[in-house]
Order: sequence, then C-alpha cells, then structure tokens
Amino acid sequence: MQYLNSSTGREEDIIGLFTAAFTASEGAEEGALIGRLVRGFLSSTAPEDIHIFLAEDGTELIGSAIFTRLTFAEDSRTAFILSPMAVAPARQGTGVGQGLLRHALEALRGAGVEIAITYGDPAFYSKVGFKPMDPAEVPAPHPLSQPVGWIGQCLSGGAMPPLAGPCICVPALDDPALW
Repeated sequence: MQYLNSSTGREEDIIGLFTAAFTASEGAEEGALIGRLVRGFLSSTAPEDIHIFLAEDGTELIGSAIFTRLTFAEDSRTAFILSPMAVAPARQGTGVGQGLLRHALEALRGAGVEIAITYGDPAFYSKVGFKPMDPAEVPAPHPLSQPVGWIGQCLSGGAMPPLAGPCICVPALDDPALW
C-alpha cells in the first residue's frame, strides 16, 4: 500500500470512492450528498485551502482523506478540517484508514498546519490522536447536530488550544445540512 499527497488525474476515482463508501454505510441519499460535496471541493476550492490524501493498493484507490481550511476570525493559527474521509467498503477494518490518517497528519504537520479538526466518530478518530472539543472553545462554522463528534488535535503536541471565532469553512462545506 502507498500513500499519496496528490489527487491530480484521479478526481473521478475519488468522487466514486466517496460515493460508494457512503452509499454502503449510510444509504444512497448520503452517498450522493457526499459525492456532491467532494465534487464541490475538487472543482471550487483554492489549492492553498485543500489537502487531498490517497491510499492505493497498486493502482487501485482504496482510501482518501480531504482536509480543507478553517479560518477563525480572531485567531491566526492554521487549521484544517478533515471532512470527509472514505475507505473502500471491502477494505474497511484493515487499517487503511488509520494508516492514511497518520500519513496525512504528518504531511499537514510538515506543511505548517497547526490544528487538525474533524466532525466524526470519536471512537475511530481517537486512535490517531483526536480528542473531544468544546464548541464554546473551538467554534464550528454551523450548529452541530452531534456535538460529541466535534474533535481535534494540536499537531505540535499538547492540549487542544481554544480558538477565537467565528469560524469560517470553505464554500463547498458551508452548508448547514452537513453539520
């Protein structure tokens, strides 16, 4: 297995992976929603505001993690949010996701990103260092339907610092239905 920091030429494969993974786990409607989200990221997000990481087995795309910029109006630290992440249904539970996230977090750290945030399953993401956050200390761009899933980590180590909002996400993610 290899990890890549580029998606060039793989855009349709990436959209297909996310659509298939979310359809398998959450149903066709969610698969279509996440497929549209990923298409929006790929077509409208400025290169400096997105990091796409891939996991491949040979030439087969088996995982992807997309991080996009979060801006906190009164805080100059660099923050990115993981949303979404997918592993091919047949490869889930085999360590692909954790390996991909470890690779991605190390690459982000090397690129000077200070804070990594996600909105997902704490049981899974805690395995790679994410910890619960208080939305009062680290505001989200929109009200959270599942506040327990608001998790993050300081990539330089230590406790997650408060971040002064309001928080702004990239346009493709700026939809209250996703939160």
